[in-house]
Amino acid sequence: MASTWLVRADSGGRLAPEFKSMAIVAIGWIEAGNTLDLVTREDFSQRMAEAYPEDSKPKQRSAAGQVFRFVREVQVGDQVVTYDSARRIYLVGRIVSEARYDATLFEGEFPTYRQIEWLHEVARDDLTVKAKNSLGSTLTLFKVSAEIYREFEALMGGGQPQQASEEDEGLEEEDLLQDLQARSLEFIKDRVSKLDWEQMQDLTAGLLRAMGYKTRVSPSGPDRGKDIVASPDGFGFEQPRIIVEVKHRRGQMGTQEVRGFLAVIRHPGDKGLYVSTGGFSREAYYEAERANHPITLMDLDDLVEAILEHYEAMDLETRVLLPLKRVYWPA
Repeated sequence: MASTWLVRADSGGRLAPEFKSMAIVAIGWIEAGNTLDLVTREDFSQRMAEAYPEDSKPKQRSAAGQVFRFVREVQVGDQVVTYDSARRIYLVGRIVSEARYDATLFEGEFPTYRQIEWLHEVARDDLTVKAKNSLGSTLTLFKVSAEIYREFEALMGGGQPQQASEEDEGLEEEDLLQDLQARSLEFIKDRVSKLDWEQMQDLTAGLLRAMGYKTRVSPSGPDRGKDIVASPDGFGFEQPRIIVEVKHRRGQMGTQEVRGFLAVIRHPGDKGLYVSTGGFSREAYYEAERANHPITLMDLDDLVEAILEHYEAMDLETRVLLPLKRVYWPA
């Protein structure tokens, strides 16, 4: 059974008119050179590692996987789709050649290509929310499910895919938003987890500054249980004064660790903030609730939630530790 592939026509679909007029689809990664003689996925991975040594391993693997698919997995007779965002139109066609290489194509930017027989055009506005979501990947090349391609077939045949009600479409869009938010949160947590301990300490101090406090950060080495002191004046004379301990490790903090932290909170009016990216045991929370001094236990979820709430107020020094982009969504 023929597969269906979406091949992006560069950012914003800028090459879609050329793809149509030249009857081709093409991909880039020009530094990798001619990959037509490569056979296995490992061959492609090695080529990408050599061509793009400064890229991360996941980025190299992603690039290798897409080029491997274009050269080795895509077959003559497969369906292909590309998107012209200026016209909000999907071009639908069929692969009619093996992969080819032309170092001069598109001024060398997209040298690996396949010939296409373009058959139809489908308006994005005619597709269901589910199909639009499925086709929204930013990958240069990915496989389109048979279910989604059946929508294209229905539209190409003059019919209409089964449209959801406005209420159902609203629910689908809300589900999509929640899914994106959840995935985004996990990616941010992954990035925070990769920071070293000193960076985590600086990130926590930056969060407190964004909340209106001035901070004193302990230098590396023995800190007598205090990594950060936050207060309105920055010297710890004015209340509220917050004593902060930062633990950046996989294991949970337990009762003994919380008791040890409480031992350094001695002055009346002082409050404690214990940050642990590995979380806390149930007993640790009980210990914090019974403490004579107010103490907040902040795990990775709590930390990231607070960072997102106050990110706009963070100074540049802190944002460099965790660069984030604002994403807009229809209200």
